[in-house]
Amino acid sequence: MSTMNSMKTTILMAALFGLFIAVGGLIGGGSGVIVGFILAAGLNFFAYWFSDKVALAMSGAQEVSEAEAPELYAIVRKLAMRAGLPMPKVYITPSPQPNAFATGRDPQHAAVAVTMGILQALDSDELEAVLSHEMAHVQHRDILISSIAATIAGAISMIVQILQFEMFFGGYGRDARRGGNPLALLAALIVAPISATLIQLAISRSREYEADRGGALISGKPLELARALAKLESYAQNIPVAVNPASAHMYIVNPLSGSSGMGLAVLFRTHPPTEERIARLQQIAREIGEIA
Repeated sequence: MSTMNSMKTTILMAALFGLFIAVGGLIGGGSGVIVGFILAAGLNFFAYWFSDKVALAMSGAQEVSEAEAPELYAIVRKLAMRAGLPMPKVYITPSPQPNAFATGRDPQHAAVAVTMGILQALDSDELEAVLSHEMAHVQHRDILISSIAATIAGAISMIVQILQFEMFFGGYGRDARRGGNPLALLAALIVAPISATLIQLAISRSREYEADRGGALISGKPLELARALAKLESYAQNIPVAVNPASAHMYIVNPLSGSSGMGLAVLFRTHPPTEERIARLQQIAREIGEIA
């Protein structure tokens, strides 16, 4: 399953790059492609380099010392050692909704944050399982992967905006005169940004599956993680919280409305359906012999 998820991420990233090239080809000129890519890369480079500070500030998280949170520190330190990672900084947010996230551009600049709600809602084994999921994100450098995906998706959106600007000021006619296909251009305007967003969200979901598996192997507690996800999903649906939608993908479950749902609705979610995550964790438990 781990190999399949990694392969899926690779295929999705390739599809995103392919879509970027295709949109550039429809425009027929390299300048718009270059400008769009540079703008998107600049914005996302800033977001990547300062991701930890931005995410922590947006959540209202406060760094805590080992003296202030000894049990939390002990769990994080144990998991970091098991994963072969440096000890990350530890933060607590004031949110009553049980949740957690990890951030940081690389393992040397990582931070894990938990809400006040999760410290009250989960037992120690469940909390350890959740934190192992976050350590897996750090281990897999998922912030880097998501930043690259956001750069390409953002570049596609910016290229389309440049195309719209050119068409508005007469570029449509010029494209038609030099043989451009106006229907293809119109399709690019409508389909390309939506497709880029869907691929970016699919990458996010694949990384969540991978973090579930990686976390289960780090902690050795896949069933505890499954139990914790079920609890967190329920709380997310019943305890409203003010979270910037742009940061919702970082949390272990979507803090805005939970991550349940099947069918086409899944395509527009940052997280996989919790039911599917739990089923996969139960399978992992069987694989490692935790249950018969």
